[in-house]
Amino acid sequence: MGSNSDLHRRRAAAVPRGVANSLSVYVDHAKNAELWDVEGRRYIDFASGISVLNTGHLHPRVVAAVQQQLQQVAHACFQVTPYEGYVALAERLNALAPGSTPKKTILFSTGAEAVENALKIARYHTRRAAVIAFSGSFHGRTLATMTLTGKVQPYKAGFGPLLPEVFHVPFPMAYHEVTPQLCLAAIEQLFKADVDPARVAAIIIEPVLGEGGFYAAPPEFLRSLRALCDRHGMLLIADEIQSGVARTGRMFAIEHSGVEPDLMTVAKSIAGGLPLSAVTGKAEIMDAPPPGGLGGTYAGSPLACAAALAVLDVIAEEHLIDRAQQLGVKLSARLKTLQARHSAIGEVRGLGAMVAIELVKNGSPEQPDADLTRALVQAAARQGLIILSCGVYGNVIRFLAPLTISDALLGEGLDRLEAAFSEVTAAPIAATA
Repeated sequence: MGSNSDLHRRRAAAVPRGVANSLSVYVDHAKNAELWDVEGRRYIDFASGISVLNTGHLHPRVVAAVQQQLQQVAHACFQVTPYEGYVALAERLNALAPGSTPKKTILFSTGAEAVENALKIARYHTRRAAVIAFSGSFHGRTLATMTLTGKVQPYKAGFGPLLPEVFHVPFPMAYHEVTPQLCLAAIEQLFKADVDPARVAAIIIEPVLGEGGFYAAPPEFLRSLRALCDRHGMLLIADEIQSGVARTGRMFAIEHSGVEPDLMTVAKSIAGGLPLSAVTGKAEIMDAPPPGGLGGTYAGSPLACAAALAVLDVIAEEHLIDRAQQLGVKLSARLKTLQARHSAIGEVRGLGAMVAIELVKNGSPEQPDADLTRALVQAAARQGLIILSCGVYGNVIRFLAPLTISDALLGEGLDRLEAAFSEVTAAPIAATA
C-alpha cells in the first residue's frame, strides 16, 4: 500500500491541485471516533469527514443495513423502478422536519445538489429569480451554490461569471459586533438600492455558519427573517447540511428558534458516510415543479437510503440529540479552561456539539491569526488528533467529533489538543502566504 509520503507523491502526480488536502495522512481504516493511517498510526477524529459521521465511523447498525441492502439491489434509479427505502426515508424526514405544515422530500447525492434543487424549487414556486444569501456562508462548489457561498477565496475566484441576481448581506456575529439589527437593516437597504423584494424568490441561511466559522444565528434573527419572508412572499430556506442530524442538540439547528422554514437542505451525516442529501419542504411548494423537472440518476440510492434509515434509528435509540448537548457542555468547559491559559483563543462558542474556537492576535477580534490556526492543525495531527479549520479569515478551529465518542476518548483528544497548543505557542509561527 505504501507510506503516507509515497501516497502523497502519487497523489500529486495523479490528482489536480484544485483538490486540497489539509493533512498528508492517508487513512487505512477507522472505527467510531478513531482512525488509523497506512503506517499504522492511530488518530482521534474530531473532524468526522467534515461533519459526515455524527454516528461515528462504521456504526454496526449502518454497516448491517448496507450489507443487507447489497444482497437485494445496489442501484435501480428511483425515476425508473422506485423502491421502498426512498419512500420510507422521505416519510421519516417529513415527520422530523420542523413545523406542522405537511411536508414532502426529494433525495439527491450531495449537499450542493440539494441546494441547487432547493433553489430550483423556490424559483419555480415563486416565479421569481433573485436570492439573498449571507456573507461567510458555504453552500457548495457548483455554479449556483458557489454563487450563493459568501466567500470569494478559494471558492469563486477565477470561476466567473457567476449566477445573476444573488445578493449577500452580513451574518450576525456577536464576537465581531455584527448585530441582527445591522443585518436586517442591510436587507432593507438591499431592497432600496439593488433588488425589488417582489423579485426575490428566497432567503437562504445556515442556522449555524459552517465553513464561515460556527457562528449561530440568534433565534430572534431567524424569527425576523421568517416574518420578512412572509411579508414579501419570499421563501425561507434553511441549509442544515452541516448543522443538522442531531449535531446542535436538536435534530435540526433551526429548531432552536422555533421557526418553520419553507425548504430545508440536509446531507453530510444523514447517511453515516454514504453520499446522500435531501430537500424537505412544505408539500405545496415541493409539488410546484412538474414531473421530470427534478431527479438524478444516483439520487437517493438504495444503499444510501438503507444507511440513512439506520442512522435515524441510531440517533433515536442511542439518544444522540441529548448526547450532543452533553458533549457541547464538556467541550466548551474544557476549551474555556484552555482559553484562560492562551490569550490567542479569542472566543469559545458553540451550539450543542457544534463548537469552535477563534484564534486572534493580542486578544483582538480584529486581528485574526490564520498562521497560528494552520500551525495548530498540523501540530494536532503530529499529536494524533484530526481537527479542522474554517472561518472567513481562516482563523477558526471547529470541533466535530462523532456524537458516539466516549467521554474517555473525548478527554484524550482534548489532552492532545492542549499538547498541540503548547507546541505551537512555544516557538514563533512562520507566516505563510
